[in-house]
Amino acid sequence: MKLLPLRQKKAHMMEIQVNGGDVSAKVDYARSLLEKQVPVANVFAQDEMIDVIGVNKGHGEKGVTSRWHTKKLPRKTHKGLRKVACIGAWHPARVAYSVARSGQKGYHHRTEINKKIYRVGAGIHKEGGKLVKNNASTETDMTDKAITPMGGFPHYGEVKNDFLMINGCCIGTKKRVLTLRKSLITHTKRKALKKANFKWIDTSSKFGHGRFQTAEEKRAFMGPLKKDRQAASS
Repeated sequence: MKLLPLRQKKAHMMEIQVNGGDVSAKVDYARSLLEKQVPVANVFAQDEMIDVIGVNKGHGEKGVTSRWHTKKLPRKTHKGLRKVACIGAWHPARVAYSVARSGQKGYHHRTEINKKIYRVGAGIHKEGGKLVKNNASTETDMTDKAITPMGGFPHYGEVKNDFLMINGCCIGTKKRVLTLRKSLITHTKRKALKKANFKWIDTSSKFGHGRFQTAEEKRAFMGPLKKDRQAASS
């Protein structure tokens, strides 16, 4: 937890099911993993399809226009226009489940399937007494740069641990806990079986119109700044 950009100190806990073999074999396997770290590279591999389970972004109590995207009523409508004009007939004397109603929008438990893993990246680590953080390099781009863009990921910070790069969007807000699982189906489509081969990973700033990939590239282009001269003089 110390490496994560979170305020909490206590680690997240989750109960998972152990499959395969008889009960004694499952117990032995669970005991062998007690108080040990399980790297993400031991569970998932590149080009694998996974499912992402989590809670999506909450929007609180919302009306029918925002929650179900119903059409707004005309301007002169009595007692408001962001409403459903008719919620059903007299009989049956109840409101059908299919009628749009106001209520909670977002913060729902959802499962997104078929996310392809593009890269299983190693975190910042020491190798032979030297700090290694070139986890954004590729075969064609040998620049020594980390996966964290300049200025950090917006609303997250710096990625120091092992990471997964997946295709498409990810459920929920930043820093929200997700559950990753292996896909439940056998994939046969060409899109799922295609090998990912990246030529270049963009690490420019995500806060504005990023121009530079690394801090060294920025310093080489901009030259010594005022703050650099002040630091050198002091």
